[in-house]
Amino acid sequence: MAADASETREFDIIVYGATGYTGRLVAEHFVHEYGGKADAPKWAMAGRNQSKLEDVRTLIGAPDDTPLVVADAESAASLEAMCKRTRVVITTVGPYQLYGDDLVAMCAKTGTDYADLCGEPAWMAEKIAQHHATAEASGARICFSAGFDSIPFDLGVLMLQEEAVKRFGNPAPRVKGRVRKMEGTFSGGTAASFKATMAAAAKKPALLKTLADPFALTPGFEGPDQPAGMMPHYDKTLESWTAPFIMASINTKNVHRTNALRGHPYGEDFVYDEMVLTSPGEMGKAAAQAIAGGMKSMLGDGGPKPGEGPTPEARENGFYDILFVGEMPDGEVLRYGVKGKYDPGYGSTSRMIAETGMALLESDAPGGVGTPGSFLGTALVERLRKRAELTFEVED
Repeated sequence: MAADASETREFDIIVYGATGYTGRLVAEHFVHEYGGKADAPKWAMAGRNQSKLEDVRTLIGAPDDTPLVVADAESAASLEAMCKRTRVVITTVGPYQLYGDDLVAMCAKTGTDYADLCGEPAWMAEKIAQHHATAEASGARICFSAGFDSIPFDLGVLMLQEEAVKRFGNPAPRVKGRVRKMEGTFSGGTAASFKATMAAAAKKPALLKTLADPFALTPGFEGPDQPAGMMPHYDKTLESWTAPFIMASINTKNVHRTNALRGHPYGEDFVYDEMVLTSPGEMGKAAAQAIAGGMKSMLGDGGPKPGEGPTPEARENGFYDILFVGEMPDGEVLRYGVKGKYDPGYGSTSRMIAETGMALLESDAPGGVGTPGSFLGTALVERLRKRAELTFEVED
């Protein structure tokens, strides 16, 4: 069994990486959203350096008695000790392929729930193979990708499919995820993870097959051919040009894993892709081509570094708007929207992973290595509506 209320553990949640930029925002969410409230979890901040943890505690206005835990990614013993003290570990210490191996192993071993911001599919596939059975046995829920990649997409598809079953009696065999608008930056951690993944693939070309495989996270199951989504094209249904979306590679894999772990409620013939909507006409085509050409900038040296991020004003002014289109065999179309306040890579992501941790505390899902959609589903949707300023709604 995973750690639960009947098991004596010192904390409900530990935020590991609280001295980093995103980790600090996660800790800040607990201070502002739950400070002094009846439903507040017993939580602590963790990192490598006691004095830096003390500085962050003061900076975010946390009470002076907020517990601090020293743990180091290079010390498996310190990670195991941390895991044994808490029911849930939230970790923002990435790239996970560089710093996450021992923490996942220790959570699986000790029956401690885990949530991260991972967008590194080759590493995730490796961890599924290594730890899924152990986590099933211990009851630990190892929940990858609990930020902008991939919660809005994973849960957006789940909610659309639930509505499709209500309206039409069956799930939509074809769903399109389309980013309509987005203001904000990807996090420095996301960029670092992308670079680390590409560096690993350069050393081990076999990883490229994993990166390209839509079903890389569903071992033992391979569905129908999926759209590649790598070139601009005109979408007749939406009457708009579309461009490749840099995060589609990880999001689509997580959507298929959710479908598989839930017993294929979307069907075994389910087809899904993600792209960015531009506009009709030549201007839309030019914009789509420009987006496609700019994807390689993720490998550049610009943008925030790990530990850095935008100003509070930039976080506050960010947002995203994602459309999901379910196409039924008889021609019926269902549209479903997911919108988030705050910039996606920092402000919204920090709230999403914090609420994933809270939802794990209340979940009775069995253990294993999974996704927010497979473990938490609509319970997490309701938390995000209430606590993280996301909207999920049908668009008629």
